[in-house]
Amino acid sequence: MITTRSLGHTGLQVPILSFGASSLGQEFRAVTLDEALGSVKAALDCGLNLIDTSPFYGRGMSEVLLGVALKAIPRADYLLCTKLGRYSLEHFDFSAKRVAESVDVSLHRLGTDHLDIVLCHDIEFVPMQQIVDETLPALRKVREQGKARFIGFSGYPQRIFRFICDQADVDCVLNYNQYTLQNTRFADETVPWLKARGIGVMNAGPFSARLLTDAPLPHWLKEPEEVKAAARTAADLCRARGSSIAKLALQFSIANADIATTVAGSANPANVREWARWAAEPLDEELVRDVQALLAPVRNIGHVEGLPENN
Repeated sequence: MITTRSLGHTGLQVPILSFGASSLGQEFRAVTLDEALGSVKAALDCGLNLIDTSPFYGRGMSEVLLGVALKAIPRADYLLCTKLGRYSLEHFDFSAKRVAESVDVSLHRLGTDHLDIVLCHDIEFVPMQQIVDETLPALRKVREQGKARFIGFSGYPQRIFRFICDQADVDCVLNYNQYTLQNTRFADETVPWLKARGIGVMNAGPFSARLLTDAPLPHWLKEPEEVKAAARTAADLCRARGSSIAKLALQFSIANADIATTVAGSANPANVREWARWAAEPLDEELVRDVQALLAPVRNIGHVEGLPENN
């Protein structure tokens, strides 16, 4: 079974590897109902009992399919994290009115009376003071009503974490694609600061949007060409050593004891089971050193996400 860690001061014990349900929303390819239901079952069977979703994923489809998949599962057997505020590539609404509506819609889709974690989704795309002044106070009311146990926010730039947490109390946060073999900015710049404040630390995207896999790189991958080239070279090295860069990337991300959980998603049940096997195997520290040496020239190179002033 997957090891667990404490999520900040929440009291929650979360698996070091969590199931990301974005793929259930057909964000990356067409998904059959059997694949969607099978991937959730595989996750729970393997101990990945924290499930992360959002109304943004498939514009509600991920939450709906999760609700179907979880219908016969006792509510105490899993933890649910969903988000609010981002509803399409361009549509953001972090108003207090939409907070209340969004949580109620998510509860209905997911077939539950409470959410374990609710996050403001990708806050770097809006003027962030609204999150402090309006969105989080509205979320606290939701928490007081018993509809959510813990609250926080998610996003990509490191700047967002200090901006919000210096002004507001949150239970946990989620960063993505920045605690990987190639980019460790989250741990370098932010995780110790969060840990000192007792804020639960969640990481997503150990494969950095397929950058650190053997799969063809998607056209929408935002990393510069030199980063892609270095990752291909690193993947070749892992294959030559009888491993895979995806395996190393996953194991590297979950090995950091200061990060409570790392979220990885797939609508392929075989992938989920393979990740759980990898999580139980020891990390090849020598291969990590050799891969990171190859990636050193492009270390911590990322991209701008959201409004320029939030980066």
